[in-house]
Amino acid sequence: MKRGKLIAVATLCILAAASLAWASGGEAAAHGGHHYNWMDLVWRTINFALVFGVIWFLAGKKLSGGLKGRSTDIANQLSDLEARKAEAEKKLRGIESSISNLEAEKKQITEEYHKQGEALKASIIAAAEEKAASIKEQAKLTAEQEGRAAAQQLRAEMADLVVEVSERMLKEKLSAGDQEKLVDEYLTKVVLN
Repeated sequence: MKRGKLIAVATLCILAAASLAWASGGEAAAHGGHHYNWMDLVWRTINFALVFGVIWFLAGKKLSGGLKGRSTDIANQLSDLEARKAEAEKKLRGIESSISNLEAEKKQITEEYHKQGEALKASIIAAAEEKAASIKEQAKLTAEQEGRAAAQQLRAEMADLVVEVSERMLKEKLSAGDQEKLVDEYLTKVVLN
């Protein structure tokens, strides 16, 4: 169908061109070449109008539809490009905003790490001081216990020494009968109590 219309349009164009050539042919030469023929102009205009009318009738709707379709496509492409441009500008503003905020974020992160470092340092120092106080307290308790143990041992040694010295003194002063009497009294007290 399209091929047939295309052939018809091409044939009409060839016929129109041939008729224009024939119409402009020999009459002007017969009249000396300077005479203007009004009938010739009328025939040419009618011929042009008919050819243009046939072409418009056969292909006008398609040409106008194609031009309208093309203009619609171009309008759609332009609106699509405008939308893309607006989106790209929006992304660019977002990137520029994030870049400008980057320095502030860097400063904030640095300050946060500094605060965390100071807090960690303070907790380490506090733990070390607590451990040192605990070690001092432990050493004090150990020293006190060792002092008490040494004092008890010294007392025990002194008591043993006193007993030993007392025994010697008693042996020297007491006779064998006094010693037996003293042992008997001591045993009686121990048994009764």
